[in-house]
Amino acid sequence: MRLWSWQMIPYLPKRQLVSQWRECCCIARNIAVNGTTNHILVNKIMKYPPTHFAMYGKMVYDEMNRRGYRCDFSKFAQWLIFDFNALKADDLPDKNELFHDWHNYRYAVQCYFNLQEKYDCGGLTEEEWDTFTDGFRKIV
Repeated sequence: MRLWSWQMIPYLPKRQLVSQWRECCCIARNIAVNGTTNHILVNKIMKYPPTHFAMYGKMVYDEMNRRGYRCDFSKFAQWLIFDFNALKADDLPDKNELFHDWHNYRYAVQCYFNLQEKYDCGGLTEEEWDTFTDGFRKIV
């Protein structure tokens, strides 16, 4: 499990974006059922207010919709520990504060090399890698 750096969401290849949506739903379910996450790479979300994860999930969902992929937000929202639809803009963190001590430059570089390894092993097309690296240059 991995939560890609929030700044990378618009540039993720399709496979990683779709997988990220599934992981968000799985994480939300784990929190709802068990009260916590259960994977070393995502346990850090428990250090942040639940609105950070909710906003992150909404960003992934919005990007899926922007690309025309079908997904159902209710599958994610049903497991949140609060009513997402009742939140006001003031309840959500500023985007630049999202996972502020975690989704930083160092983490973005870690995510970059994770995806580079997938590209090096043939898991991404040249076009997907170029799109991602062009986007990465914009965020660092």
